[in-house]
Amino acid sequence: MTTPDDLHLATLLSAAFGDAGGTVTPPIYQTSLYTFDTYQAFEDRLNGRTSDPLYSRIQNPTVSAFESVMAKAERGEAAVGFASGMAAISSTLLAFLKPGDRIAVTEHVYSDAYRLFEQLLRPFGIDITYHAVSALENDPSLLKGVKIAYLETANSLMLQPANLPKIAANAKAHGTITITDNSWASPVFQQPLTHGIDIVLHSASKYISGHSDTVAGVVVASDALIGTIRQLTLPLLGAKLAPFEAWLLVRGLRTLDARMRQHQATAELFIDRLATRPEVIRLHSPGANSVPGLAGRSGLLSIELAENVDIPRLADALKLFRLGVSWGGFESLILPIRAGLGRAGDDNAAWRFDVPHNLVRLSLGLENADDLWTDFEAALNAGKA
Repeated sequence: MTTPDDLHLATLLSAAFGDAGGTVTPPIYQTSLYTFDTYQAFEDRLNGRTSDPLYSRIQNPTVSAFESVMAKAERGEAAVGFASGMAAISSTLLAFLKPGDRIAVTEHVYSDAYRLFEQLLRPFGIDITYHAVSALENDPSLLKGVKIAYLETANSLMLQPANLPKIAANAKAHGTITITDNSWASPVFQQPLTHGIDIVLHSASKYISGHSDTVAGVVVASDALIGTIRQLTLPLLGAKLAPFEAWLLVRGLRTLDARMRQHQATAELFIDRLATRPEVIRLHSPGANSVPGLAGRSGLLSIELAENVDIPRLADALKLFRLGVSWGGFESLILPIRAGLGRAGDDNAAWRFDVPHNLVRLSLGLENADDLWTDFEAALNAGKA
């Protein structure tokens, strides 16, 4: 019999859903609770002797369908869905941390994750330190005494990849739990658990959904680690994934492999052509095999523009790219980092880690690549001072 390990990921994602009734799409179980036919069945469930659905804050068949396939896609044992990527991050961290513990975090971490660390976790007695990716890779002693190493591969603005086998080995030597956000690469191009990472999470709003109509998160790990999250933070913090959003994510997973490969093809066209433009002084986009286990690049890249480029004028000249903060959907977006410089007193990772003010992030969507390039090239020309 064919097993998930024998299947290409595209086949797994296309063939995994449906039920015994012959449907190819799982139904939406839009219910808040489940009833039982007998007192004994109810007592058995309340006492953990059975695992039938009880209440949709804890479990739901549509959500379970999504979680099951995400676990297979990331080569994990189990998964748990959440109402947002931030819910996935916070619920995972809070399941394993207590006052006095220390987290080692990669630099250039996502701004809201940074705010979580600084505004919520630090005041509760969690010690947070930030480190360059190279330090986490090359200093085996850095993680001594660290409860959790929190990574993004690649990270949010500078798009630095990480050598996950190296970091995982350093962490295991000290009993440190490793967590990585895999939203940028998706399981199509990177499967961190196969390289020794303990927990992988996603903002499923991004490539997993792919349609910019869903806010969700998901965590994949071993049965034991997911069991801890399910026991503690999923029910008690209450940031559960809704069945309709889970159904939309199931739809997104069907085409994930094909979408990621088109995003990659467009990114490679842009990289080749941006390299010839004098307005672009630096480009950030890790490619296949730039670190062990990275099999491709997504459509999210960043460029640093020369000082003679008027970034607001460039942004306003675009026709196909839209100004927006998210990424991973079918539409192309531009995020000029300087647009956020006016937020006085903002506790933002971009400013904490000195992200260049002339950095522009591009999320390349599913439009025709040549059309997108024509639009961006014209805007580059319009933005030259």
